[in-house]
Order: sequence, then C-alpha cells, then structure tokens
Amino acid sequence: MNTAAVVGLAAVDWIGNWPGARWLQQSGTAYLLVNAAHILGLGLLLGAMLPLDLRLVLGRAQPALSVLAPVAIRTAAAGLVLALLTGAWLFSVNPGDYLENAAFRWKLLLLSLALLNVAVQHRQWRSLGLPEAMGALPVRVRVLAGMSALLWISTLLAGRWIGFV
Repeated sequence: MNTAAVVGLAAVDWIGNWPGARWLQQSGTAYLLVNAAHILGLGLLLGAMLPLDLRLVLGRAQPALSVLAPVAIRTAAAGLVLALLTGAWLFSVNPGDYLENAAFRWKLLLLSLALLNVAVQHRQWRSLGLPEAMGALPVRVRVLAGMSALLWISTLLAGRWIGFV
C-alpha cells in the first residue's frame, strides 16, 4: 500500500473516531437532531433557490427580482452552510462506507458542480449589474439558472439515493 493510501485510511479512521462522530454513533437522539438540521438546511437552500432560478429561467427580472434575489440568496447561503456542516458531521458517522457508496460519490460530484455553477452565476450577476438591470435577461443568465435548478435537485436525489445503494 502506498503512502497516500495509508494517509487516506488514517484520515478516514480519524474522522470516524472524532468526538462528534462518536456522539452521533452512540446517541440516536443526537443523530436525529443533526439529520433534521441537515434537512432544514436543504429546505432553506432549495426553497430559496428554486423560485429564484425559475423566475430567471422564465426571464422575469423586474421589478420583483430586485426584492426577491437578495433575500433568496442570503436564505440559500444560510441553508447551504447548515447543510454542508451537518452533512460533513453525518458523514463522520461512517466515512469508510460513505466513500465506497456510489450514490455518495455522485452526490459529491453534483454538489461540486452546483457550487461551481453558483460561483459562475455570482460572477455573471456582478458583471451584468443584476438585479438592477432592466429589460430582458441574457440567455446565459437563464441557462445558468436552469442548470442551478437541475443540479440542486439532482444533488438532493443523489443524497436520497445513498440509503438505497
């Protein structure tokens, strides 16, 4: 076994044995609460982003977008932070099994693509001056919004798939 593999196994072992992981492994109530917080984070993220993405896909920018966008983005960001933190914590319960799970690896790939799309959208947003811009939305804004909706829904589905693989 090469050095990288040994280091990787040691990291997986450390993650599965840190006190937060041990607490979730030993307490059904703690696991329930962290899992519920993860679902809340997902709800905030998707509940805020999907209406915004769909509005952008349909090309309906003004005037509601200037009111909706800042609130939706802040709510989605809070949900994303909560989902990422609790997701990492849930992963720590059994990291070796998760890393071997094809659905989990798909979820990580889709999550990475969704986050990359967010970065591109925000760069686009700043360069166009949205939501202050009036008139029709550029096609690239609408396409990125459609990709956002598809990627976040796909990430959610991959997460649900984990338990069935």
